Amino acid sequence: MSAPAALADLVAEREAGPDGYVRLDVEADLWTALAQGCAAGLHDLSALWADGDRMRMALVGDGRRAIVSLKTAAGAYPSVSAHHPPAIRLERAMRDLYGVQPLGLPDPRPWLDHGRWPGHENEARYEFLPSEGEGLHQIAVGPVHAGIIEPGHFRFTANGETVVRLEERLGYVHKGVEHLLAGADIARGARIVGRISGDSTVAYAWAFARAVEAALGWAVPPRAILLRAIMAELERLSHHISDVGAICNDASVLTIHARCALQREDGLAVAGACFGHRLMMDCIVPGGVTADLSSDGIGQVRGLLARLEETRAEILRVYDSLPSLQDRTVTTGIVTPELVRQYAAGGFVGRASGRAFDARKSFPYAPYDRLDFALKTRTAGDVDARLMVRMEEIVESLGMLHRLLDRLAPGEIRSAAPAMAVGEGAALVEAFRGDLFVSVRIDEGGKLARVHARDASWFQWPLLEAAVEGNIVADFPLCNKSFNCSYSGHDL
Repeated sequence: MSAPAALADLVAEREAGPDGYVRLDVEADLWTALAQGCAAGLHDLSALWADGDRMRMALVGDGRRAIVSLKTAAGAYPSVSAHHPPAIRLERAMRDLYGVQPLGLPDPRPWLDHGRWPGHENEARYEFLPSEGEGLHQIAVGPVHAGIIEPGHFRFTANGETVVRLEERLGYVHKGVEHLLAGADIARGARIVGRISGDSTVAYAWAFARAVEAALGWAVPPRAILLRAIMAELERLSHHISDVGAICNDASVLTIHARCALQREDGLAVAGACFGHRLMMDCIVPGGVTADLSSDGIGQVRGLLARLEETRAEILRVYDSLPSLQDRTVTTGIVTPELVRQYAAGGFVGRASGRAFDARKSFPYAPYDRLDFALKTRTAGDVDARLMVRMEEIVESLGMLHRLLDRLAPGEIRSAAPAMAVGEGAALVEAFRGDLFVSVRIDEGGKLARVHARDASWFQWPLLEAAVEGNIVADFPLCNKSFNCSYSGHDL
């Protein structure tokens, strides 16, 4: 067996591309050694996807990034998850979508493919993992849920009210994103990527735009870069405040939920008035942005920030004054620092368990490379910690937005595409859930040959299973809301 290889040693003398990634073609032995390096904690797995006759793996560590490629042997390659379990669902998904065969894959079950795709029809029963023990029973929840929520199946094994195991089955909102993107032009690609997960449309659009711009050497006007960050922070604020309310709602504190719902609506209304769309969908495109912020719009955003700060302070006061609420959140749904490190979980899930990773700081991109803000972490890893990280990030986003508005200077908001129409690029952007990765490869004629998008939820969903173990069944909604993973962003 080969020894684990460290990414830092491999790329130390190599020059990164315009997107910050070193690109390497490797043989099977080094591919496996890098997978073992992930397991040993020498670097983190950021993404894994199929691209024609190659498998590609994005790795990050020690301030370095690389995309390594391995040519498959008639579609087969050494499994990464045989050494590093966080890759299991990624490899199962790529096998379903492209037929590639990870040799040594620990879990051979399909993932996104439910046996209903044309040419893939399969009536075989999906076998959940067995649990043995006296007095155990199973509870099946979903995929259809009460209220307006995406579909996903949760299979609980419980002893009385105590959860012994939770196993998820996702893929119910698979929509063929990667197939739709193949062969699309850049403009259509931007629209599709912006709809992968609607609550992160700004982050997805920004990641896609940055990847395309790196691939083609496409310069972006300074004002457009600031406007992108303003949109991204408004999106972050909207969902953080909404999540805080939803968590409190599942702990039966309806007053906080109502206040947060009103404040989220306020934020959406301001975004709609300023940028022409409540979610700011299609506002970020390769080359810049499609909507400018007027002087009146700046005033509306500043007014929103003042109201948000007032709401945040009141919510924190009420939260701190309700021991019955904290009794539901403190020590509930704990994710250990070891699991967070192993899965390289980002966003509030990772930072609530002590992982100080934020793409805006760890791999800063404009304008965050010139924008100071504090990276807030907690160590308890419970529902309370995930809620408090959100509350602290609201403070940081409010401050950043004031400084971004101060820096807005007159100028163009969009540049024309360069003559070059072939290239490859990737981008890592911090969405409200965590780091979001997009890779693009552009062929002759400016068509998208391959686009892969990896949502933060890919590395957070498995941790929800771990967080629920040992808790009572009634606390699952609380744990689930504290994660708020994306179904759509995961299911592709």
